[in-house]
Amino acid sequence: MILLSIDTSGPACSAALLADDRLLGEIVINSALTHSETIMPAVDELLSRENLTCADVDLFAVAAGPGSFTGVRIGVCAAKGMAHAAGKPCARVNSLAALAAGLPFVPGVVCPILDARREQVYCAAYRWTGAALPEKILPDAALPLTELLKALPENEIITFTGDGAAVHEARIRALLGERARFAPPHARVLRASSAAYWARLDSSCHMEARLLTPIYLRAPQAERERSEKATRAKL
Repeated sequence: MILLSIDTSGPACSAALLADDRLLGEIVINSALTHSETIMPAVDELLSRENLTCADVDLFAVAAGPGSFTGVRIGVCAAKGMAHAAGKPCARVNSLAALAAGLPFVPGVVCPILDARREQVYCAAYRWTGAALPEKILPDAALPLTELLKALPENEIITFTGDGAAVHEARIRALLGERARFAPPHARVLRASSAAYWARLDSSCHMEARLLTPIYLRAPQAERERSEKATRAKL
């Protein structure tokens, strides 16, 4: 099976190409360029290196969020468009799950966190139990950091990953002390290959291209501001 995976949900943009369980290539771009400028050239380069086209791809995977609203939409639309044109299915991979998959067999709890701004993080928690994929032990949520830390298992080592790890490291260390561990900087970046790994092993996330939608944990900022404005107008 040829699997093409993309991610534009966070600060970095990446694309990966797999043949069954073999990683043929991956491109990760963490620059100031917008993802809409970088993702399709990255896809084209990966495919051309293997003398492939989108028609040769059997499954199009995407890290569908949570994450940046604009970034998530770019990735989902790109995957959906390629899959629809090729007449192939998609895999809708949770970005937090893909981050956890990028830290295989870490002892204790793996806690992916993404900076959601407004003093919140997108978060979940996973545990590796010996299976090929980690088990989710806390559901996806958009929470203030302190609420997340209170919900995590006590008396266990917690390893944080994702772009929120750097943003909130000092505060996490102050509150959790020696229980807090942090993935190294290169491992905190969500990679398309991690999303591809999850998509290859979890068929429950596979779907027709027309059914692919983003994973949002809260309404977009513009929608929240309209709601807040309407609420104030009623007062």
